Amino acid sequence: MPITVLVVDDSGFFRRRVCELLSTDPRLKPIGVAANGREAVEKTLELKPDVITMDYEMPVMDGISAVREIMARQPTPVLMFSSLTHEGARVTLDALEAGAVDYLPKNFEDISRNTEKMARVLCERVLTVARSRAGAGATKAPLVARRSEAPATESRGLSLTERIRARQQESRQRQAELQSQKAAAKANLEPAPRPKSNPRQFSLVMIGTSTGGPMALQTVLTRLPANFPAPLVLIQHMPATFTGAFAERLNGLCQIEVREAKDGDQLRPGLALLAPGGRQMMIDKRGGGSVRIFEGDERLNYKPCVDVTFGSAAKVYPGKTLAVVLTGMGSDGREGARLLKDTGSVVWAQDEASSVIYGMPMAIAKANLADEIISLDHVADKLISDVT
Repeated sequence: MPITVLVVDDSGFFRRRVCELLSTDPRLKPIGVAANGREAVEKTLELKPDVITMDYEMPVMDGISAVREIMARQPTPVLMFSSLTHEGARVTLDALEAGAVDYLPKNFEDISRNTEKMARVLCERVLTVARSRAGAGATKAPLVARRSEAPATESRGLSLTERIRARQQESRQRQAELQSQKAAAKANLEPAPRPKSNPRQFSLVMIGTSTGGPMALQTVLTRLPANFPAPLVLIQHMPATFTGAFAERLNGLCQIEVREAKDGDQLRPGLALLAPGGRQMMIDKRGGGSVRIFEGDERLNYKPCVDVTFGSAAKVYPGKTLAVVLTGMGSDGREGARLLKDTGSVVWAQDEASSVIYGMPMAIAKANLADEIISLDHVADKLISDVT
């Protein structure tokens, strides 16, 4: 049976074109459309689609509010359409936190031409989302109340400008609460004593991920203490315009410092460097340990690529690296992990039950490269207990 899809967008043109593109793949079947978030919730309860494509900016109820309500009433995998802007990135990250699985840039020029490439990308992304665990991307234990508790996000009767202002005010309030929590946490840098299950001194901790990764990283990093004893590097498949906003978000949520990596940045304990989207990141010996940021080979499928960063660490810190592979489609990270293992370094993989998409960690497990297979909820505690 084909996978059924509900298409949600306030543009009639966009709804029609998305349905036409989906209909080019016999494995997919559009079964309904909705023009706003409220209608999307009603159609989801009525039609029970396998996947929903969701816009954000809509009248009556915006896409994020709709995702939250759908996840509460009829959990369904959601693919968000997003703009490739800094604000679009922030909105998309909010949608992922609400429970959306993945996102796709919304480009009217590409969608209007009905190109074969656009149809293939859209259909493959919907098929990937259909294999996910609905709602697995949502953070289980947020540090502050979710935005769904704030009436501003309902946006009923508000103009676009008013909705944006309401969201900005809400974001400022949230950031103020988070900064207060960070200050309180840093006032006492000594974490509570924890039993050491297998303590080892690592020169570097690396985390690679893709689909489902933004919220997986948020789950792990928000639980690490400010004085985490090793440097961290993060490799998340993400567009160039998104990584800055993502690093900013994580830095506001975490006790450790998180920022988008720049060429020459030094590695140091308690700092997590996020590989910039659209470029490659390698580990370098200079300055006692730093990162190189460069354009990279166009033939590589991913920018940033987990294999590239993992492989470079195998040369700089042989036997002294801990690599963690979290949720994601495909097998990026497997060959880099193999190089790390050959030097005596340690590799962990997320388990299937807690993965949004069990692709990248499965590739590690099937290649017998995983020293440990761990539930997402246990990764942070194990990092704290095992890294000295």
